[in-house]
Amino acid sequence: MREQWSTKIGFILSSAGAAIGLGAIWKFPYMTGMNGGGAFFLLFIAFTLIIGLPLLIAEFVIGRGAQQEAISAYKKLAPGSGWSIIGRWGAIGAFILLSFYSVVGGWVLIYTVMSVTGSIIHPDTDYENLFGTITGSPLIALSGLGLFLAISVVIISLGVKDGIERASKVMMPLLFIFFIILVIRSVTFEGAAEGLAFFLQPDFSQITAEGVLYALGQSFFALAVGFSVMVTYSSYLEKNVSLPFSAASVSIMNIFVSLLAGLAIFPVVFSFGFEPAKGPGLLFMVLPAAFAQMPMGEVFLSLFLLLFLFAIFTSVFSMLEIITAAMTAGTNRSRTKVAWLTGLIVFIAGIPAALSANVLADFTIFGLTVFDASDFLVSNIMLPGGCFLIALFIGLRMNRNLMKKEFLSGSNLSASNFQIWFQIMRWLTPVTILIVFLYSLGFI
Repeated sequence: MREQWSTKIGFILSSAGAAIGLGAIWKFPYMTGMNGGGAFFLLFIAFTLIIGLPLLIAEFVIGRGAQQEAISAYKKLAPGSGWSIIGRWGAIGAFILLSFYSVVGGWVLIYTVMSVTGSIIHPDTDYENLFGTITGSPLIALSGLGLFLAISVVIISLGVKDGIERASKVMMPLLFIFFIILVIRSVTFEGAAEGLAFFLQPDFSQITAEGVLYALGQSFFALAVGFSVMVTYSSYLEKNVSLPFSAASVSIMNIFVSLLAGLAIFPVVFSFGFEPAKGPGLLFMVLPAAFAQMPMGEVFLSLFLLLFLFAIFTSVFSMLEIITAAMTAGTNRSRTKVAWLTGLIVFIAGIPAALSANVLADFTIFGLTVFDASDFLVSNIMLPGGCFLIALFIGLRMNRNLMKKEFLSGSNLSASNFQIWFQIMRWLTPVTILIVFLYSLGFI
């Protein structure tokens, strides 16, 4: 008998945890800082609500409709066809994402331990050099990667109820509490208004064609759609849960956390004269220096890093889950053994990304390090591609009656609501993804 989520709130918090992680807390701020501030944020919100939310509902519908993990779900819903490639695409994408995602998780784990022990904030610390030392040391980078994956595997091997759901029920509320504390402190800095204006006042002259693609990719990355992660998650869901309501809850929480991230970070950045377009090292280089100038700075930094670590773990659970579920589906394989094997393989695959800032710093792919190339491939090619395929599957192949049944089950929505969603998925979603992609390449 397949496992199931024990409660509706457990499913929503776990799904939100899968969506909210490095995407909302690490990547969103630096992508916003590099792509026009408020204009990027506004585009991100629009793409999340108009494209991302319907796609999230679609993954929920597919997963609960099939009651199977991602690869098996497409096989069951479209037997004898090639649509199962969507599930395989997702598993491969999740694997690549996990390989570099866990590297950042290792950095955060190291920073968290250092902060809790009081060994980060000192008057003479060069925080940019500290980040370079941690990422530039093969031993430290690989140790962080290995330890982070080991902790993740321990939790995922416990299963849905005992592992993911129990952890998310603790981690997600703490995430919001810690963030609100940080926002309150951040906006009280002298000069914080400039950072708030940068983040909340759109200036579309700062947006490029590439920035539009990045905003679309960020909405997919932050919602964890495109790799059928949510297909696997919703396959454990009972029929009395409203899928549109659950998807809307996850989407709103995601936007809210992204808003909190901006409110927590940009006032601090501008108050202390840092560069918002700092890139992937924004949190690691800028925030410790800023927190060092606060009363109880080490405490605030520790809170932020713990929050960050919680968010990353909840996201990693979802990616490990889709791979582990695919490898154990229809077999007698031990979930624990498969989870540890998966963790080992991901560790090996993550070694090049972990070494991108040290021994492999001079090795590039199209001018990008292995870490940056993996990020670009996942965020701007594989995620939009997976979303495009899912939209085609909904519009062209999945049984309409089954879709309608799953869409309406557990809710008081009407058939007309279903029709609106279906038409969005059939026409607006794939066309928008295609237009944005072609626009970013200069073909439009």
